Amino acid sequence: MASASSSSAIKSSVLAHHHLLSHPLSGHRSSSLRLLHQSPSRAAGRASTFKLKPLPVSASSSPSASLKALIFDCDGVILESEHLHRQAYNDAFSHFNVRCPPSLSPASSSSPALNWDPEFYDELQNRIGGGKPKMRWYFKEHGWPTSTIFEDPPENDADRAKLIDILQDWKTERYQEIIKSGTVQPRPGVLRLMDEVKAAGKKLAVCSAATKSSVVLCLENLIGLERFRGLDCFLAGDDVKEKKPDPSIYLTAAKRLDVLGRDCLVVEDSVIGLQAAKGAGMSCVVTYTSSTANQDFSDAIAIYPDLSSVRLKDLELLLQNVMAAM
Repeated sequence: MASASSSSAIKSSVLAHHHLLSHPLSGHRSSSLRLLHQSPSRAAGRASTFKLKPLPVSASSSPSASLKALIFDCDGVILESEHLHRQAYNDAFSHFNVRCPPSLSPASSSSPALNWDPEFYDELQNRIGGGKPKMRWYFKEHGWPTSTIFEDPPENDADRAKLIDILQDWKTERYQEIIKSGTVQPRPGVLRLMDEVKAAGKKLAVCSAATKSSVVLCLENLIGLERFRGLDCFLAGDDVKEKKPDPSIYLTAAKRLDVLGRDCLVVEDSVIGLQAAKGAGMSCVVTYTSSTANQDFSDAIAIYPDLSSVRLKDLELLLQNVMAAM
């Protein structure tokens, strides 16, 4: 971080922050730009409450309006993982001595390597899904770096792709080491809700924008091999061409599950995931994290701090109410 005594470093950090807030990301402008300007008090107000949309309860709702598949995101929903991803990225930057031009990067020029601080990473990960797109956007904005991979900043597309591939592969291995350490636990209520879904004979899926190897490792370690193998559908970022907020991953899941989008319910933690679910014609509930709590979840049908008090019957009623209100 820039020191208080260095005006040039502070100016650089402010300019970099401005670029992050104003950069027009393709297909992700409206609500994602609003979310970065929400008041922090919004997050505080959600600390111990959940919100239900004022939808009418109707006993005469259509019999076709039923929850047939529950789809979980992984990072942020099954586990709170963003701080672990940030640690893994920073470890990769340090390992390869990644240095961006000091006049463009918010990192201090005296820093041994690029380091994404928590506030900056929260903004970055809440706007751009997937590790490679994050790095590509960052380097395009702040300058392509020097490193032990390339002594000089890469200038052609092939070398830039190689740099990102190497950094992402090393970051993924580091993240897997953290998950394997046994110190990471699933978020409250996740395992119970998964078991309720399977016991009720409904379909269960996990759809994550992260690298498949990372998601597989997380699921095997956090939900267990039996639950993982019992999933009716599992998709990762490698399985689709476009990352969230593009709806491709949820559209693909619906096809594999052989279920209509309206009969699916998605559990997400961020506005990016919420937009992806909505784009696929699916209803979505949000279980927010500390880094997403102040986002605009007005399109969600319910918002929870976690799933500890959420039962399958609650979600079934929610979806029935949504269909009855249409």
